[in-house]
Amino acid sequence: MKIINRGLFALVFTLLIQSQLSAEYLYKNNVINNPKFSHEVETLGGDLYKKTGIKVKLIMIKELPKDTTMYAYEKKILAESNSPTVLLTFSEIDTLVDIEANDKILYKYFNKKQILSPVTSYVQGFIMASAYAKSWDQFKEMLTTTGGTILPLLGQKSKKGTADAKYSAAMFNGYLDIAQQIAAAKGVTLGNGYDSDTNQETLMYVKIFFYGFVLYAIIMYIRRMIYRRRHKDEKQKQW
Repeated sequence: MKIINRGLFALVFTLLIQSQLSAEYLYKNNVINNPKFSHEVETLGGDLYKKTGIKVKLIMIKELPKDTTMYAYEKKILAESNSPTVLLTFSEIDTLVDIEANDKILYKYFNKKQILSPVTSYVQGFIMASAYAKSWDQFKEMLTTTGGTILPLLGQKSKKGTADAKYSAAMFNGYLDIAQQIAAAKGVTLGNGYDSDTNQETLMYVKIFFYGFVLYAIIMYIRRMIYRRRHKDEKQKQW
């Protein structure tokens, strides 16, 4: 009986240790259940911290606590960290994504506006700025701030049952972007194949989808205009 109790205690202790270790960089996650995603975040985060001394933590929650802003939520968590820490936070129901750091100096190692940009390229930025900008300053902002690695993926419509895959891809893409920029600024190379081109393949598919959609919209618009013109001519001939 004592042997069984000891074995049970050892098992519980081991599980607790593993749980604590797995929560080091994927600090909180009650949105998706993807062991591979968790492993990749832990591997990348651990490698970056070992080489730069900077922790990048990822938080994925269903919803922010009542009467709490994203900024206040992040600051409370960052206050608990003694190491230089960058926090990437996603709230599913609130549809919010943000990046905050516990030291202003950390922002010089990565481009927050670029990472959180809703557009991936200059061409896409021009199209969106032309359609949605309400002022010249906003037009210039949308045109120059491109290369987003999170929102373009989150903005894609997902089929039923595929939300986990979309969230995993979007948040890891952003996490990787932050890590790569910090590593480059610090003059170190990330291991495990996380070179600077790793996340570009994912964005390539986003761009193909976006430009395909734009091209489709243009073709449909032209077809509609031709149909209306022909229909108008036919009516005139009838008269």
